[in-house]
This record gives sequence, C-alpha cells and structure tokens, in this order.
Amino acid sequence: MQTQAKKYLTPEEYLANERVAEYKSEYFAGEVFALAGASERHNIVALNIASELRSQLKGRPCRSYMSDMRVSVAQDDLYTYPDVVVVCGQPIFHDNSRDVLVNPTVVIEVLSESTEAYDRGGKFEHYRRIESLREYVLVAQDRHRVEHYLRLDDGHWLFSEIAGLEGTLALSSIECELPMTEIYHKVDLSGASGQVPEGAPGDIPSL
Repeated sequence: MQTQAKKYLTPEEYLANERVAEYKSEYFAGEVFALAGASERHNIVALNIASELRSQLKGRPCRSYMSDMRVSVAQDDLYTYPDVVVVCGQPIFHDNSRDVLVNPTVVIEVLSESTEAYDRGGKFEHYRRIESLREYVLVAQDRHRVEHYLRLDDGHWLFSEIAGLEGTLALSSIECELPMTEIYHKVDLSGASGQVPEGAPGDIPSL
C-alpha cells in the first residue's frame, strides 16, 4: 500500500489559509500544526500577565499583544502564536495585514504538558534567531514558577528562576516588574499534576 505524500505549504499559502481559518495553527518549514485549546489556568495566567503589562506600559513607546498576534522567525520559516508579546519602538510586520510581528522585544509562553519540552528547547532555539528579542519567559501553570532568559550584550543568555509567590519577575528591557502574586492572581492550583514543593530562586548563566 502506498502512503500518501505529506503536503507542504509555502509561508504565503499558510498565511492565506490561516487568515480565514476557524482555528489557529502554527507553521514550521512547510508543515502546519493545529493548536489545542488552552486550560482555564493557562488563560488566567496569560491574561494576568497581559493586563499587568498593559497597565505598566501606558504612556510609553511599547505595546503588548496576546495570543492572536503571530510572530515570525523568517530564517527558520516559523510562524507561531506566543501567549504574550511585547514590542518597544515601532512594530514591524510581515506585510500590510499587520498580523505577523517580526521584531518582538519580549516573548512570554505559558507552559502546558504538551508544549513544555518544545517551548524550552526547539522553540527557544528558533526565537533566539530574532535579533530584536531581549527576554524570553516561561511561566508554569501548575505551580508558582517562572523561568526567565535575558539576552546579554555579548549575545549570551542569562537564566534565572523565581519559585513561590514572594518574588517578582523583572523585565529589564521594558522596565516592567510583575509580582508573582499578580501573575498567579485567582489561579487555583488545587489538583494540579505538577504541583511540587517550591525551592528558592537562583541565577545561573546559561546558553
């Protein structure tokens, strides 16, 4: 029996389809990957972060977007939907539709079981190719934990972790501070499969 050949799309074909699609999909190197729906905790965490950033960025030359704004990594033929994106200065878009951002300053992803490994590994590898990107943040939804990557002047990335509700996520590139109590406001962790005792935050150089 012959197997049907996998169909690959050009970025232009993907965008044409995606802009009229009922559900969101991401694109990488010709392949399209449907996105699953997000949990309640995922949605609350993302909205808390976006709301806090919107408040702090008022009157400043930065703007934040939630998960309907695509981000493109042109070098890798990647089109993806981060949970929260911030751009400072003039936003640059892929085309006149203004729905694909190419110069994010900060990218924030809320982790889930199905995407956690990719968000930490392959996706971050792609994001690091974006010259404008200064900070990458991974936020757990099943425990009080945030992982933060900051691009240093020499191009290396500094990793830090915040565990528990006592700390604050400092986003130096956009001069914003997000207390953990605000990130996890009204997030019910009872029954969360990943809930474990939380250690102290620490800083280690990485990448």
